[in-house]
Amino acid sequence: MRKKKIVIALGHEALGSTLPQQHAAAKRTAKAVADFIRDDYQVVITHSNGPQVGMIHTAMSEFCRIYPEYTATPTSVCSAMSQGYIGYDLQNAIRTELLNRGIYKTVSTVLTQVVVDPYDEAFYHPTKAIGRVMTKEEAEEEEKKGNHVTEVADGYRRIVAAPKPMDIVEIDAIRALSDADQVVIACGGGGIPVLAQGNNLQGASAVIEKDLAAGKLAELLDADMLVILTSVDKVCLSFGKEEETKLDTLTVSEAKQFLADGEFEAGTMAPKIEAAIDFIGESAIRSVLITKLNKENEEISGGMGTLIKK
Repeated sequence: MRKKKIVIALGHEALGSTLPQQHAAAKRTAKAVADFIRDDYQVVITHSNGPQVGMIHTAMSEFCRIYPEYTATPTSVCSAMSQGYIGYDLQNAIRTELLNRGIYKTVSTVLTQVVVDPYDEAFYHPTKAIGRVMTKEEAEEEEKKGNHVTEVADGYRRIVAAPKPMDIVEIDAIRALSDADQVVIACGGGGIPVLAQGNNLQGASAVIEKDLAAGKLAELLDADMLVILTSVDKVCLSFGKEEETKLDTLTVSEAKQFLADGEFEAGTMAPKIEAAIDFIGESAIRSVLITKLNKENEEISGGMGTLIKK
């Protein structure tokens, strides 16, 4: 009998920001992941990388500023670095937790490239801030290189596009590992954005919304369920207002209407709802759970979160 396949998307809350926070958070998250494996799911994991890739980009930019003879590090390479070291912590934490439970499975991190459309509208309207805060003079130098910058409270920051994921280059490898009942970590931080140019893949100066990449990963793997771990227990209407309403369930049609009505904030809940809508599509079987990891019990307990179905 075919095992149910689940894709778990880990948000910032499940990973932390600093290296010590990430190490501790990975141990907590591993317990929740191990629960699904114990319940006989095939598990594929993806994760955010916002604080981590920002730290890497800032560090590499500072290095090149101090040592101008070194070449600047592209955004795509910073993304690859973040996949490596987050995956390292996660796979070791999950492996340890599984062994402690007497479960023997290989846990692997797949360095994942995600294809984006060079004509995606997002490239004409970059919005995602990355890297350190710059002075006006430094920002002008960035613009001379063809990069985009925006003014922030303490100066200027570089901004890049957030195009939609079109395809996952390593999907066959991810599927093969998953079908072999191994635990796979893939598409970290939304994946490394690349442009297909003939037989070549060119890194794009962009970031991909990790929730949309998680939805694409779940779709291409034909998963039964997508679990998105975030910073809130449930999806809410009128979030943060006096009339805030928490939702236990949502249909795809309701989610589309609420999204069109502007109920969900761009860059936070909206991409999660978009990912749910795209993944479920017309399927009567697929479902999405949006919830928060219970840090006290280190689990995803029954009744938590908002369950979305067709």
